[in-house]
Amino acid sequence: MDSSTGSASGRAGHGQAGDGGPRRARGRGVLEGAFALLDALRRSGDEAGVTELALLCGVPKGSVHRLLDQLVTLGAVERNGNRYRVGPQLYRLGQAWEPHPGLRPAARLPLQRLRAATGASVVLAVLREDMALTVSSAPGDVEPLLPVRDGIAFRLDTAAGKALRGPLRGGPVLDREDVMDGVCCAALPVRTPDGRTVAALAGMVPAGRPLDSLARGVAEAGAAIGRALARGGPRRTVPPTALVL
Repeated sequence: MDSSTGSASGRAGHGQAGDGGPRRARGRGVLEGAFALLDALRRSGDEAGVTELALLCGVPKGSVHRLLDQLVTLGAVERNGNRYRVGPQLYRLGQAWEPHPGLRPAARLPLQRLRAATGASVVLAVLREDMALTVSSAPGDVEPLLPVRDGIAFRLDTAAGKALRGPLRGGPVLDREDVMDGVCCAALPVRTPDGRTVAALAGMVPAGRPLDSLARGVAEAGAAIGRALARGGPRRTVPPTALVL
């Protein structure tokens, strides 16, 4: 092998001519930076500036600025002066994720009815990476103490977390200010027709309210979700042709 062949082989071995190694590594770095930045925007809660985002996600300010410009062009981020927030395209992509087929559409109306009947803040949670992840929610009377939002993760020692972890045959899991002062909770698993637990439904009310009636409401809402899952989800109320995606 002559020196020129060896040199070409060496370049190919390092990905510059053959396997694209450094190019792939740079691509991964850009993607990781973009996702870190989007997660920092999510954690900031509303809007954030470049300096704040750089500190939150551990990416240099220059890189944050370049990534934000690209994400704004794609609609994943919105700019408001010198501040940034999550954009509509990212919202649309997130709405496409379904933890179990038909779960969120099946839960939408039962959650609203449970909140209207009890005043409770209601969450539907699924098990993800040893955490309970909220995939649908309806804010209620504990909102000043404990805001509920889609995408919030919480520990499995909560009532909803316990309902997710194991088969419960003896009734709801009740939390009487065990996790947070001033907040009580009733939770039950949501099961498919074959008995698999796919989610947990929880209602949270201010301390002092009777939990028996809340537990009954949670059970009725959970049963309604189970029936909708058995039917394959609720009927469409808007023709697909009317939707702009």
